[in-house]
Amino acid sequence: MSPPLMAMLLLAVAMPRCALVAGGGGNGIAAHPAYADDGTCGPGAPAGALPLEEYDSERIVDITHAYRPELPAVGPHGLGPVVHLTMSMANGTLFNLSELRMVVHAGTHVDAPGHMIQEHFEAGLDVDKLDLAVLNGPAILVDVPRHTNITAEAMESLNIPKGVRRVLFRTLNTDRKLMWKKEGDLSYVGFTEDGAQWLVDNTEIKLVGVDYLSVANFDHLISAHIVFFKNPGIIPIEGLKLDDVNAGIYMLHCLPLRLVGAEGSPIRCILIK
Repeated sequence: MSPPLMAMLLLAVAMPRCALVAGGGGNGIAAHPAYADDGTCGPGAPAGALPLEEYDSERIVDITHAYRPELPAVGPHGLGPVVHLTMSMANGTLFNLSELRMVVHAGTHVDAPGHMIQEHFEAGLDVDKLDLAVLNGPAILVDVPRHTNITAEAMESLNIPKGVRRVLFRTLNTDRKLMWKKEGDLSYVGFTEDGAQWLVDNTEIKLVGVDYLSVANFDHLISAHIVFFKNPGIIPIEGLKLDDVNAGIYMLHCLPLRLVGAEGSPIRCILIK
């Protein structure tokens, strides 16, 4: 590193950091001003900034939830801020610098086989080993009957064609807008053990996408996960944003972070019409 650049970095480190805000944690790190909390440092979005999710909406559908503090989590208070501003130009530093602090199974995320099977974890089957060919390709979005979990009977009723490898299951969770509520809700809809087993035994599905934080119904939380994870080739994607998306066939693109040793990761998922 050149002496001038080193001097600039040392100067930046020596300058004051943002003041603490609620949720900042007591270590001199503030929630990022994008959260628009009172007391955060720095300006908000500049005038004329594009609203969130203003993409080529005729072609691209973002089915990833933004990491906002109000994302649901265990307990009544939501996820809380995950992006923290450690250096702020508004406070005189030479650049803005943020850090991430979060569990890897928050928001829209992917599970790796080591999540609930220790042998897979010890074998190094982490998110960095997930098959990108499974995570990207043609997919169908289907509507699960709203009166049921994803049971064997519900799976059979969907009549998913043979050869389909990627399926996104929209359930009552989307209708109830559970991913838009702070408090975790254990009454969410998910796979039962027999529904997971029916999928494994009767389909060629390798990517299973659901619209809440767990692919498995709470009463089958461990058993249904294990049915999927016994086959390391099946990848669960959880916490998808399927509001106002038409059922049908899409090109799906999902990319997790390359977190070596991690059994889960935040993931960005989009559909191409």
